[in-house]
Amino acid sequence: MNFTFKRPALAIAYCDSLAGSGIANATSGLFLAAPRRVGKSTFLLNELIPEAKKRGWTTIYIDLWVNMNTNPADIIAEAIKNKIVELDGKFTKIAKKVKLDKINVMGAFVINFSNPGLPENITLTDALRILYEVVNEPILLIIDEAQQALINEKALNAMFAIKSARDQLNSQDERTPLMLVFTGSNRDKLAHLVLKKNHPFFGSDVTSFPLLNKDYTNAFTHWVNQSLASNNQFSETSMYQAFKLVGHRPEILRQIAGKIALNGDASNFAELLEKDALTWQNRVWEEYENDFNSLSLLQKVILQILIKKGQPWLPFSEESMQAYSQLTGQQDISTATVQTAIKSLRERGLLWQSGRGTYALEDESFAEWFNHMLIKKSNY
Repeated sequence: MNFTFKRPALAIAYCDSLAGSGIANATSGLFLAAPRRVGKSTFLLNELIPEAKKRGWTTIYIDLWVNMNTNPADIIAEAIKNKIVELDGKFTKIAKKVKLDKINVMGAFVINFSNPGLPENITLTDALRILYEVVNEPILLIIDEAQQALINEKALNAMFAIKSARDQLNSQDERTPLMLVFTGSNRDKLAHLVLKKNHPFFGSDVTSFPLLNKDYTNAFTHWVNQSLASNNQFSETSMYQAFKLVGHRPEILRQIAGKIALNGDASNFAELLEKDALTWQNRVWEEYENDFNSLSLLQKVILQILIKKGQPWLPFSEESMQAYSQLTGQQDISTATVQTAIKSLRERGLLWQSGRGTYALEDESFAEWFNHMLIKKSNY
């Protein structure tokens, strides 16, 4: 027996919003940010997509982490092409009914189905427009870990193509033909799709994906206790406290609770839960501490300023250069020195850089550890 927990009201609210019928209109796109392993993908696959299908929408789910060695633009193009392939019979009938110039476009597309990627004369915008003509129903395009599309110009151009398809289709139909959902495990990275005029979805907002809360842990506690002796039961309070310590990550909580259920005893279930959850948290934070302690003073200062400033951080501005000198006590820090430090931080997996030269922490949880460390030091 597997434990399942669903949030149907959230799936309905998101679908209403995407269709323009909810209070919060997200017809321009829904951008959801939350840390890794908190249940975003599970929600998309098990709740949002089924709700969309109930409404008669064609859904395409794309995970840009499915193959880190493949350009995200190619992953997106292949997924849209494969959706058309699924509808090949319907596609052929449509092609016979449309005008000659459109037959030529579609014909080129069909001929090249056996080849990877899209044909040379078919853009991603064309492919989405063709798909809509084929299905004649709203399309929900979901891109998981969408920040990966920022790693190079080709991938970023794919996002501009999707935006173009959205604008073209949604301006020609009373319905919302193309609905977009983008998720990211790093809010700052995802924001590089929406913040500035040169970003593909400028003007949209990044929304925090709601983390699972006590409703989840209460249901999970009840489910676990059904398999335990009456004198060996978890409490709802201790389960929720442990859940918070592991960052609201269901998979980690299940691992900890499962181990305790097999080896623990009723007299110290709550204590064991808290102890194991703290052990997990400390192990992660210890890795952050070791990484930070191995850095040069300038590298530490760069991370400190980035965490403090957030999105407005410009690494080579006059303000930043002065801050480097002030915090390191070194007056001769050059742009080249800062560039070298940033390159090293990227190689260590601590700093992320988009294809257009903007920066963010590779792991947002690092900022949580850093701020905790500052509070801890201030209390000494």
